[in-house]
Amino acid sequence: MHGVFAGWRSALLYLLAWAMLGLLLAAMLAAGGAGWGTAVAFAVPLVLLYAVATGYSAYYVCRAYPLGQKHPLAIGAGMTVTAACAALLWCVIGAAWNGLLGAFAGHPDGGLPMTAPLAASMFGLGVLLYGLAAAVNYLLIESERVRRLETDRLQIMLAARDAELRMLRTQVDPHFLFNSLNSVSALTAIDPAGARAMTLQLADFFRLSLGLHADRKVALDRELQLVRHFLAIEQVRFGERLRFEAEIGPGAQACLLPPMLLQPLAENAIKHGIGQMTGPGLLRIEAERAGSILRIRVDNDVDAQDGAFAPRSKGAGMGLENVRQRLAAAYGHRASAHWSRDGARFRVELALPAETADDDETTGD
Repeated sequence: MHGVFAGWRSALLYLLAWAMLGLLLAAMLAAGGAGWGTAVAFAVPLVLLYAVATGYSAYYVCRAYPLGQKHPLAIGAGMTVTAACAALLWCVIGAAWNGLLGAFAGHPDGGLPMTAPLAASMFGLGVLLYGLAAAVNYLLIESERVRRLETDRLQIMLAARDAELRMLRTQVDPHFLFNSLNSVSALTAIDPAGARAMTLQLADFFRLSLGLHADRKVALDRELQLVRHFLAIEQVRFGERLRFEAEIGPGAQACLLPPMLLQPLAENAIKHGIGQMTGPGLLRIEAERAGSILRIRVDNDVDAQDGAFAPRSKGAGMGLENVRQRLAAAYGHRASAHWSRDGARFRVELALPAETADDDETTGD
C-alpha cells in the first residue's frame, strides 16, 4: 500500500472525505430535480470508485513527476493530461452506472437524464478532484521524505555521538596505562615487591574494566569500585600518603553514568595534587541525587604553595576536558562539569541526569 492507502486510518479518512463529496454531489443533483434516492445511489458509489482509482493513480503519477526534480511545466502538463483522461473515463463509467440504475428502476433511458451540462460538470469535477488527490499525495510524499531525512539525521547524530564517546574513551585507557607502567618501572629498582604487587593490581583493574563499553552506562557503585581498584594500585606507590573517602547519598549508587568517568579525575588528583605533596593528602568523592539530577563532587588536597595545578596546565587539562567532552557527548546541555581551587583544595563538580537501569527499561532505551 502507498500514499493515502499506506495505513488503514489514512485510507478511512480519505474515503470518508470522498463520501462527503459524494453526498454533496447528490445534493446538487437533487437540487436539479432528481430524486434523493436516485441521486445518492448514482453519486456516492461513483465518487467512492473514483476515490480509489485516483488514490492509486495520482500516487504513481506524483512519483513519476517528483517536485523539485521535474520542470514545473512538465509536471503541470503530465498532471493535466492524466487528470483529463481519468475524468473522461469517470464520465464513461458514470454513464454506464446511470444506465444500470435505470434498468433496475425500470427506466430504459437511465436513472438520471444525462444532459450535456451534467456530463460537462462531471468532467470538470473529475479533473478538479484528480488535482486534489494529486495535491494530497504530493503532501504525503513530501512529509514522508522529510520524516526519512529526520530519521537519517538522528541516526547520523547517534552514530557520531557513539563514535565520539569511543574516541574519548580510548584516550583514557592508554593514558592511564602509560602512567601506571611508569610507576611500575620506577618501583622496580627500589621496591621489587611493590612493583610486583602493583602489576597484579593493574592486571585486576583492566580485567574489571574489560567488560565496560564506551556507549553503555554503568551504575555509580560499579564506577566507584573501579576508582577504589585504581587507588589500590596507586597506594602501592604512595602508601599512607594517599587517603580516600567516599560519601554517597541515598539513591545515588544506582544512578548511571558513562564508564571510566571518575577514574581520570582520581588520576589527576594524585598526579597533579597529592603526588606533588610531601605530606599525606586526601581524595574525597561525594555524590547525591537531587530529584532528577545526580551531583558528584571530587576534591583533593594540593600543595598550598604550588599554584600550577589548574585547568590550564597541560596534564590536568587533558583529563578534565575529556570528562567534560564525554558528558557533553552523552547528555548535551543537560550535564555540566566545573572545577575550581580554594587554597589547598582542588574541586571538580559534575551534574548529570539521574538515570537508573529501571528508567531505561521503562522508557525502552
